[in-house]
Amino acid sequence: MCSMRLTLCAGAVVAAAFTPAAHAADAGPGGVFANPAHPAAGSDIRLRATGCEGRTGTAVSDAFVSDVRLTGGGGGGLVGDTRVRTALRPGSYGVQVDCDGRRDQVKGTLTVPAPDTSARVSAPASPVAPVNAGGGGTARLAAADDAHATGPGTGHAVVGLVLASAAAIAVAVLGARRGPDGRD
Repeated sequence: MCSMRLTLCAGAVVAAAFTPAAHAADAGPGGVFANPAHPAAGSDIRLRATGCEGRTGTAVSDAFVSDVRLTGGGGGGLVGDTRVRTALRPGSYGVQVDCDGRRDQVKGTLTVPAPDTSARVSAPASPVAPVNAGGGGTARLAAADDAHATGPGTGHAVVGLVLASAAAIAVAVLGARRGPDGRD
């Protein structure tokens, strides 16, 4: 199990190292790269900061939902994942990376494009009625008639009493067959 975990982690590191990082801005010897290069509002992105000599860092921008914790080190720079705010307007946003607590080490910009309005959505993005999921589509039946929402009626009570009586008789018969000391 340990070798499988090690293999998966090594594969993830190799995949991350060879994933093409799109250039967001260049700030001299270091820079901030984002993948994808021009993320839409609400999308997840991977940041790579080069030019940091430390092993940890923090990327800060008004475009991000929260500050990004960057880790790594060595020649590949620092890497971290974040999400672009959903209510973000199109434009360029500054990104500041602090390496190992030192301020203003690396700076860059992130460009958020205007949403593509050419694609028309024919159906609503989220359900507007009960979804036929699970229970064999019983959500439609439950929503169709509120008369069933009142609870069990007389028929349910009679069936329950009959089943309880049958269980009590079965216990009494089995108890009588065993004898007074509990053996057969």
